[in-house]
Amino acid sequence: MGLQAQDAVLASGGDAAGSGGTVSYSIGQVAYTSIDNINGTVNQGVQLPFEFFTLGINDFHDITLSLIVYPNPTSEFIKLKAETDKFENLNYYLCDFSGKQLLHQKISSWETSIPMGNFPSAIYFLKVNDNNKELKIFKIIKN
Repeated sequence: MGLQAQDAVLASGGDAAGSGGTVSYSIGQVAYTSIDNINGTVNQGVQLPFEFFTLGINDFHDITLSLIVYPNPTSEFIKLKAETDKFENLNYYLCDFSGKQLLHQKISSWETSIPMGNFPSAIYFLKVNDNNKELKIFKIIKN
Protein backbone atom coordinates (compact mmCIF):
# COMPACT_ATOMS: atom_id res chain seq x y z
CA MET A 1 0.00 0.00 0.00
CA GLY A 2 1.41 3.37 -1.01
CA LEU A 3 0.99 6.70 0.66
CA GLN A 4 0.58 9.93 -1.30
CA ALA A 5 0.69 13.41 0.17
CA GLN A 6 1.35 16.95 -0.91
CA ASP A 7 3.09 19.73 0.95
CA ALA A 8 1.72 22.72 -0.97
CA VAL A 9 -1.67 24.31 -1.52
CA LEU A 10 -2.30 23.96 -5.25
CA ALA A 11 -4.58 25.83 -7.63
CA SER A 12 -5.54 22.77 -9.65
CA GLY A 13 -4.36 19.39 -10.88
CA GLY A 14 -5.37 16.16 -12.52
CA ASP A 15 -4.35 12.98 -14.32
CA ALA A 16 -3.61 12.39 -18.00
CA ALA A 17 -3.13 9.12 -19.89
CA GLY A 18 -1.93 8.26 -23.36
CA SER A 19 -0.20 5.52 -25.33
CA GLY A 20 3.14 6.44 -23.72
CA GLY A 21 1.92 6.19 -20.12
CA THR A 22 0.16 8.20 -17.46
CA VAL A 23 1.02 11.32 -15.51
CA SER A 24 -0.43 13.18 -12.56
CA TYR A 25 0.03 16.94 -12.59
CA SER A 26 -0.53 19.92 -10.38
CA ILE A 27 -0.75 23.65 -10.97
CA GLY A 28 0.86 25.87 -8.37
CA GLN A 29 3.60 23.57 -7.06
CA VAL A 30 6.98 25.29 -6.87
CA ALA A 31 9.29 22.40 -5.86
CA TYR A 32 10.67 19.92 -8.36
CA THR A 33 12.91 16.91 -8.85
CA SER A 34 14.90 16.14 -11.99
CA ILE A 35 15.49 12.52 -13.00
CA ASP A 36 17.94 11.71 -15.82
CA ASN A 37 18.69 8.37 -17.45
CA ILE A 38 19.68 6.93 -20.82
CA ASN A 39 16.09 7.18 -22.15
CA GLY A 40 15.55 10.85 -21.31
CA THR A 41 14.84 13.38 -18.59
CA VAL A 42 11.79 13.92 -16.42
CA ASN A 43 11.37 17.10 -14.41
CA GLN A 44 8.78 16.26 -11.81
CA GLY A 45 6.75 19.02 -10.26
CA VAL A 46 8.07 21.90 -12.37
CA GLN A 47 5.53 24.67 -12.05
CA LEU A 48 5.79 28.42 -12.49
CA PRO A 49 4.99 30.52 -9.39
CA PHE A 50 3.60 33.56 -11.17
CA GLU A 51 0.32 35.30 -10.50
CA PHE A 52 -1.10 38.39 -12.13
CA PHE A 53 -4.13 40.07 -10.61
CA THR A 54 -5.88 43.32 -11.29
CA LEU A 55 -6.79 45.02 -8.02
CA GLY A 56 -8.97 48.05 -7.52
CA ILE A 57 -12.19 49.55 -8.77
CA ASN A 58 -12.69 49.60 -12.52
CA ASP A 59 -15.04 52.58 -12.88
CA PHE A 60 -13.10 54.53 -15.53
CA HIS A 61 -15.05 53.66 -18.67
CA ASP A 62 -12.98 55.66 -21.17
CA ILE A 63 -9.66 53.98 -20.24
CA THR A 64 -8.91 50.28 -20.57
CA LEU A 65 -5.62 48.98 -19.19
CA SER A 66 -4.25 45.50 -19.52
CA LEU A 67 -0.99 44.02 -18.31
CA ILE A 68 0.94 42.05 -20.89
CA VAL A 69 3.90 40.09 -19.62
CA TYR A 70 6.54 39.12 -22.13
CA PRO A 71 8.39 36.83 -21.91
CA ASN A 72 6.27 34.72 -19.66
CA PRO A 73 7.50 34.00 -17.04
CA THR A 74 8.94 37.46 -16.67
CA SER A 75 12.44 37.98 -15.45
CA GLU A 76 13.69 41.00 -17.43
CA PHE A 77 10.74 43.32 -18.12
CA ILE A 78 6.98 43.66 -18.26
CA LYS A 79 4.96 45.57 -20.78
CA LEU A 80 1.99 47.70 -19.81
CA LYS A 81 -0.49 48.13 -22.62
CA ALA A 82 -2.84 51.11 -22.29
CA GLU A 83 -5.75 50.92 -24.71
CA THR A 84 -6.61 54.62 -24.74
CA ASP A 85 -5.87 57.82 -26.63
CA LYS A 86 -5.63 59.90 -23.44
CA PHE A 87 -2.01 59.71 -22.28
CA GLU A 88 -1.61 63.28 -20.97
CA ASN A 89 -1.94 62.41 -17.29
CA LEU A 90 -1.15 58.68 -17.14
CA ASN A 91 1.74 57.55 -14.90
CA TYR A 92 2.90 54.25 -13.45
CA TYR A 93 4.56 53.53 -10.13
CA LEU A 94 6.34 50.25 -9.43
CA CYS A 95 6.43 49.50 -5.71
CA ASP A 96 7.77 46.63 -3.65
CA PHE A 97 5.63 44.67 -1.20
CA SER A 98 6.32 47.14 1.62
CA GLY A 99 5.10 50.05 -0.54
CA LYS A 100 8.51 51.55 -1.33
CA GLN A 101 8.45 53.22 -4.75
CA LEU A 102 11.07 51.70 -7.07
CA LEU A 103 10.18 53.25 -10.44
CA HIS A 104 7.99 56.09 -11.66
CA GLN A 105 7.39 57.12 -15.25
CA LYS A 106 4.88 58.95 -17.42
CA ILE A 107 3.00 56.72 -19.86
CA SER A 108 3.23 58.25 -23.31
CA SER A 109 2.34 55.43 -25.72
CA TRP A 110 0.08 52.43 -26.03
CA GLU A 111 2.80 50.08 -24.82
CA THR A 112 5.31 50.85 -22.09
CA SER A 113 8.23 48.56 -21.26
CA ILE A 114 9.06 48.41 -17.55
CA PRO A 115 12.46 46.94 -16.58
CA MET A 116 12.38 44.22 -13.90
CA GLY A 117 15.79 42.58 -14.41
CA ASN A 118 17.60 44.43 -11.59
CA PHE A 119 15.00 43.57 -8.97
CA PRO A 120 15.12 40.41 -6.82
CA SER A 121 12.48 37.70 -6.85
CA ALA A 122 9.54 39.11 -4.93
CA ILE A 123 6.00 40.47 -5.11
CA TYR A 124 5.61 43.91 -6.71
CA PHE A 125 2.71 46.26 -7.33
CA LEU A 126 2.33 48.30 -10.50
CA LYS A 127 0.06 51.28 -9.84
CA VAL A 128 -1.40 53.22 -12.77
CA ASN A 129 -2.69 56.73 -12.08
CA ASP A 130 -4.58 59.26 -14.16
CA ASN A 131 -4.01 62.79 -12.84
CA ASN A 132 -3.28 61.45 -9.34
CA LYS A 133 -6.40 59.21 -9.35
CA GLU A 134 -5.55 55.54 -9.00
CA LEU A 135 -6.94 53.61 -11.98
CA LYS A 136 -5.60 50.10 -11.44
CA ILE A 137 -3.09 48.16 -9.39
CA PHE A 138 -1.44 45.05 -10.81
CA LYS A 139 0.14 42.45 -8.53
CA ILE A 140 3.30 40.98 -10.09
CA ILE A 141 5.26 38.00 -8.78
CA LYS A 142 8.74 37.92 -10.33
CA ASN A 143 11.21 35.07 -10.21
